[in-house]
Amino acid sequence: MRKNIVAGNWKMNNDLAETQELISHLKLQMVKQPTAEVYVAPSFVNLYNTFQSLKGTVINVAAQNMHYAENGAYTGEVSAKMLKSIGVNTVILGHSERRALFNETDELLAKKVDAALENDMEIIFCFGEELKDRKSEKHFEVVKKQLENGLFHISKDAWKNIILAYEPVWAIGTGETASPEQAQEMHQYVRSLVEEKFGNEIAQNVSILYGGSVKPGNAAEIFEKEDVDGGLIGGASLNAIDFLTIVNAFN
Repeated sequence: MRKNIVAGNWKMNNDLAETQELISHLKLQMVKQPTAEVYVAPSFVNLYNTFQSLKGTVINVAAQNMHYAENGAYTGEVSAKMLKSIGVNTVILGHSERRALFNETDELLAKKVDAALENDMEIIFCFGEELKDRKSEKHFEVVKKQLENGLFHISKDAWKNIILAYEPVWAIGTGETASPEQAQEMHQYVRSLVEEKFGNEIAQNVSILYGGSVKPGNAAEIFEKEDVDGGLIGGASLNAIDFLTIVNAFN
């Protein structure tokens, strides 16, 4: 049975003091048994502090990115081994901002996926179309290509480590949001692609998150859709009350 998941991607926000303050608010207000699994993804410099601060809580910690190599002359990069050494076992890969701003290709992401799986890491794999793709009605084609090239080479056994996150790029940080019906349509399509390639059991057990301007006011309506299993939250995750309202939207 697939899990409900809400993950907060803090992106390049919050220094150490701000990170600690946000964590304190989350710990104070988080219910002991939330109706969804909860993740937060701070910046690299705050990962260890966040992991230590959240030990013994229901909140998991994820990294926002990683390199495919174990080590080497890759200035500014971080490996799976490094992440695991500080207790972080989950990584976000393929976020639209990484694809767009840092030219991460499907081929590069496939190498990152392999490296993460080789290190038994959990992956939140992101994908999604841009506005031009949606307007030209190529959104299904774009999503299929991203999944096939970046992820669908993995084994069936590896799917226990995979969480999918659909991000319509035109709805990230723009205030625009795909309608619940549009989100459901794409999530259902993605699940059908997984089923076609890997079988019904895997398709029905993989969690697919929606990422695109999810806020306290729209979370419940989006999450109630059959194939939407939660959200990858950006801006709203920087406010503890807003984020926990989204987490509790499954109620």
